[in-house]
Formats: sequence, structure tokens, C-alpha cells
Amino acid sequence: MVQITRAQALTLRMAGLLLRGRHHGTDRPPDVAGVVTWLGAMQAQDLASGLWSFGVRLPGYTAGDVTAALERREALRTWPMRGTVHFVPSRDAHWMLDLMGSRALAGAARRREFLGLSEEVADRAVEVLGTAVAGGGRLTRSQCMAVLADKGIEAAGQFGYHLLWYASQRGVLCIAPNVGNEQSFVLLDEWAPDPHRPDRDEALATIALRYFRGHGPTTRQDFAGWTGLTAADAKRGIMAAGDRLAGVTVDGVEMYLEPALLDTTPSAMDGHEVLVLPGFDEYLLGYKNRSLMLADEHKPAIIPGNNGMFQATVVCDGRVVGTWKRSLTKTKVQIVVHPLVPLGKADQARIEQAFEGYARFVGRTPEVRLP
Repeated sequence: MVQITRAQALTLRMAGLLLRGRHHGTDRPPDVAGVVTWLGAMQAQDLASGLWSFGVRLPGYTAGDVTAALERREALRTWPMRGTVHFVPSRDAHWMLDLMGSRALAGAARRREFLGLSEEVADRAVEVLGTAVAGGGRLTRSQCMAVLADKGIEAAGQFGYHLLWYASQRGVLCIAPNVGNEQSFVLLDEWAPDPHRPDRDEALATIALRYFRGHGPTTRQDFAGWTGLTAADAKRGIMAAGDRLAGVTVDGVEMYLEPALLDTTPSAMDGHEVLVLPGFDEYLLGYKNRSLMLADEHKPAIIPGNNGMFQATVVCDGRVVGTWKRSLTKTKVQIVVHPLVPLGKADQARIEQAFEGYARFVGRTPEVRLP
């Protein structure tokens, strides 16, 4: 098995994540459908973060361009794994829910018991919501709640969220682009009219290939953590992928990646390459072990309180060097950077330049504040 250093692993990983120039011979995905298929799925619980996750991988795209692609159904949002919203390729949503959502769905009974919600009422809510959006319908979250209330189904607070999650987890609804500032829901079968239906082994192999292509080199444990699959199914997926994956060792740890990465020599990173990434990007959310990208002493700044809320990051040569927050006005995006390491004037200039791309994406003039 090929041995590579941690530095080499990080360089290859950033290429797999589409966060730097790809190796020779492999074209970058040119559109939203290509990016989400390449990565397998993309964390999308925070919509603004999810849009910029596409933008940072599609230079020249604006937030409007990404939203237009979502309206064309190049990708959609649902809960395919870990009980968390992700972007997925539209025609793959059904099999991804079946393969990886089943464990979350099995836990729904406990959640209903906690809420005091019967399975009968939950199933009736799914039927009501499915009927309400059938035939090209589209309802905002508040309209969904009103439809349920009109049928005598309690939908306030956590009841409503659970019922929308349950209907989506069952493969009836999915999340469409916002209407105004509000989430909207549509019928999954209408937004994915030609679903791919692989058998279980093909599905396991497909998600393994996409995960390790878009996140590798990384471990089987990271793959299981990302998908929510059992350790046995994670191993089975890697075995089903066969020689379409390659194994390497990093500090004695076995990892997998796309073989093409090893067939070519990635170009060196250009000096201090700087990226400004959203908080919920696959760069960090794609792994349980984030030590290649994030120093232990910086974890509290990225995940304050360890509560699952990730801060947006400034990344230099693949390593987190700071966090950032933004606020939008009509014409400006005001950005405050909080460094986690000392930054020289040249680094600060590169960071300001990196935010120019983000400002173009949101259609605002940037105002960057550094200490």
C-alpha cells in the first residue's frame, strides 16, 4: 500500500474537495449538478452556507446562478443521512433516503413519543401534505402548517418541524428553493421524475465512490460517520467499489481515495492560498477526524460550545487560520475576521482578496475588517 505524508494527504484532500486546482486529466465539474454529484452530498442545513459551498467551487457563479440551477432541479435539499439537511443530486434522492435515511427513520418513533405524537397522526400528516403539493404545487413552511391545522393536525413548534422532516424522510416531500425568505416544500416524485434505483450493493458502492472521490484520502470511519451507515455497511461499500478506490497509509492509518489522484502529481499550492469557506462546508463537516485541517486548540473557536454550529472559516494552504462573520446591507457585505494565528500584512492582503470573490457571489461591495 502506498505511503504518503500528512502534507501530501491534505493537498490531495483539498483537490478532492474541489477547493483547489484539480490534478491533470480530470475536469472540474462545471455546474451545480456536477459538484453535488462529485461530492456525493453537501451539508445544507443553513441555506446561505450551502449556496456559498457551491459558489466557492464554481468560480464566476453568483448566488442567483446557484438558485436558478436549483430551480432547474440540478439538486434538491432533503434529509438523506444523520438527520441533517443536505443537497443531493435530484435523481439520486430516493435511493439515498432508502440507503442512509432508514436508521434516522427508525428513530422517529422515539421522537414522536417525546412529542406526544402518534404514528397514525404522523402518517395522516404525510398524506395531507403530499396531496396539498401534488400537481406541481409548492407550499412555504407556514403554508404547510396552515394546511395541517386546517385538517385538525397539531403543527405548532416542534410538531411541525417533525412532520415536515418525516414526510421528507418518507420520500414524499423535499425542500425546494425559498419563496422569499421562507423554506418551501414540493413533491419529491415531481422534482425527481426519473429516479435512479440501484440495488443495495450498487448504492453502497456508489456512495463510497463519491465520498472518497470528493473527500479522500480519508478513513472508513469517516465514511461511516458521514453517511450514518453501520461499520459493516461502510466496509461493504468499499469492497463493492473494488479497484475504483485506492488505499494509502498516512502515519500508519489506512485511507482511501480516487486512484486518479495517485496517477498524477498535483501542482503545488500557490504560496499561501487562501479560501473563505462557509461554516457548514464539507471541508469540515465531511469528516469525524478533522486533524489534517484543524488544530485541536482551535476547535472551540470553530464549534463554540461543541453544539454542532460551525463558524465560517478562513483557510490558508488547507489549514484553518481564522473565522469570519458577515452582515449584509443593500449594497455592502460587511465582514469581520477573527484570526486564530498571527497574520502578516501579506496574509491579510490575500484574505481581503479572497473575500472579493464572496462579495461578487452575493452581489455586494466588500468591507473587510481585520484586527
